[in-house]
Amino acid sequence: MSLRNQLRSDSLPWLLECENPGVRYLALRDLLDLTPDNKKLKTARRSAHKEGPIATVLSKMEKEGYWVRPGPGYTAKYKSTVWSLILLAQLGASVNEDNRIKQACNYLLDHMCEGGQFTSITSGTPSGTIDCLQGNLCWSLMEMGCDDPRLNKAYEWMARTVTGDGIAPMNEKDAPVHYYAYKCGPGFACGVNNKLACAWGGVKVMLALSRVPAKKRTPLIKKAIHQGADFSSASILPPQNIQHGKAISPPATGGSLDSLFSILRTCCNLPKLSSIWDMATINAWRIRSISSAGSKMSTVNG
Repeated sequence: MSLRNQLRSDSLPWLLECENPGVRYLALRDLLDLTPDNKKLKTARRSAHKEGPIATVLSKMEKEGYWVRPGPGYTAKYKSTVWSLILLAQLGASVNEDNRIKQACNYLLDHMCEGGQFTSITSGTPSGTIDCLQGNLCWSLMEMGCDDPRLNKAYEWMARTVTGDGIAPMNEKDAPVHYYAYKCGPGFACGVNNKLACAWGGVKVMLALSRVPAKKRTPLIKKAIHQGADFSSASILPPQNIQHGKAISPPATGGSLDSLFSILRTCCNLPKLSSIWDMATINAWRIRSISSAGSKMSTVNG
């Protein structure tokens, strides 16, 4: 029995209530699949940017385009620039609806490393690059409609870290392009994960790669998607079936499951998705949970 069949009643009317414009917008977009030019959706999108979590997060942004403190924006968790942009993307924010969103995207790209790395280190050095951060931010910028050509460099670095093409081992520090302590090797290897492949980071990278339109995927990106798809597919297997030392267990949070299914739908043509998980139920859960996260963040920022 699917999770949706276990619900006491249809949740859609609840999600479409006008009292929460952010939830209503995502429900219309993701559950009813309205086209971007649909009048009802456009009205809901405008309302979502003027009220609710999107408006609250934007109200905390400094005029220069950052949150909390200037710089790369990783700290302080979870209130600074990096986290605010990720949340805005999850809430459905768009550069076409508010100029502040475009300004924030530009600010982040201004503080990206020369090699295309987003970094977790306050000094801005590329040694702070890591899969989960790179994937989250590449996806977020794309999701919000950022078309800055500098984003191509971020994607190229990310794809190379998956395949290993043109990247020297991290101990060859004199090489112009090499791995680092956190992003320590191909195949989603992560220094924080004892140099093993990290399912959490892999899902984020693959979600970002899947966001690139098929016609715009370079041979490098296609190769990274091909290699990463096997890893992503393995991540939905029961933990006991996953090779020890590669991914001891799949990412278990609802947000990661949603990301994982999106990847497999886009990149792998996953058949019979409903037999694995009811996607409408996942989306309904995600819409309400994202809205709740936005409210909690606004409280923290306040």
